[in-house]
Parts: sequence; C-alpha cells; structure tokens
Amino acid sequence: MIETERLMLREYTPDDFDALYEIMSDPETMQHYPAPFDEARTRRWIEWNLENYAQYGFGLWAVILKETGEFIGDCGITIQNIDGEMLPEIGYHIHKKHWRRGYAKEAARAVRDWAFLNTEYDRVYSYMKYTNVGSYSTAIANGMKKVKEYPDPKNTISYAYAITRAEWEKLQRPAPCTENTVSAKGS
Repeated sequence: MIETERLMLREYTPDDFDALYEIMSDPETMQHYPAPFDEARTRRWIEWNLENYAQYGFGLWAVILKETGEFIGDCGITIQNIDGEMLPEIGYHIHKKHWRRGYAKEAARAVRDWAFLNTEYDRVYSYMKYTNVGSYSTAIANGMKKVKEYPDPKNTISYAYAITRAEWEKLQRPAPCTENTVSAKGS
C-alpha cells in the first residue's frame, strides 16, 4: 500500500469492478483509447493487474480518496511496449468527476518514488497518445521529459516521457540555501 497526503493506493480486488467499470466505460475518460471498455475488458483489466502483482510485485493499483474511502481510479507501474521496447511505465486513470484536482499528479509522483525506491529500474516512463494533454502534463509535473515521439498504430502518434534515477535523486535533494533564504537568529 502507498499512502500520500490525500490518497491511498492498494492492490485491486474483484470487488473493484463496479467502480472501475464506471471509469473505463466512460467515452470521455477513455477518449485517448481506441474505445471505452466493456464489462469483459474491465474484468480482464483487473485480472491483468492481479497477474502483474504476482509476476512483478507491482501493477496498477486502485486509487482511493483517504477522506471518503471512494475508489477514484488507478495508478501504478506496468511493463509496456513503448516503440518496440518493453519498459516500466507509470500509468493512471482518474474518474472524470475528480479531474483537475491534482490526484493523478499526486498518485503518479508516489508511484515514481516507489519505483525508484523498490526496483532496480534506472528510468521509468509514461507514454500516451499525442492528443492526451492531461497525461503528458502530469508526466512533466513529475519531472519527466519528452524522450520520444513515434508512430503507433494504436494511437496514431505516441509520446514517451521519462525520468532517470539520477534526475529523480536530484529532485529529492533540498534546494541549497541562498543569501535571500537564510534568516538571522536572535536579531
């Protein structure tokens, strides 16, 4: 389980189907996918993540609002085909009624940190359809840089963003003090 200021990320269970289906079957939420998910595809999504937990020790996790206990989406790390390479990818889906509140950024940042603290990966990625401004804005907000743009039969064109372990480590260091930020004691 991963905990942030406002969120808890936990493994999926079959009981998450109804809440997930509400998100994955919505045409607006899934506008950057070839099509919204039907019931069978949504059930397979949960099964796929349960398989990922067993095989890799990670997958997409259910995102729960701590304040209410509400299931609002998923976020995690999966191994994805990014321009012909199988790479660790941070992905996220947040229910549209919770968009623009920073939940995807908060969850993705926690997953990014978890990945560097708990895996040997030297770089983690996020990839998305070129039209998915929200997704690449979240990637940028979490320190990722665009590393690739490539033709993708599923997305027409996909963008790949990434952050290296060294870049992440720099983000973890406190900013150096400057003359303007130091205050005098005892004055």
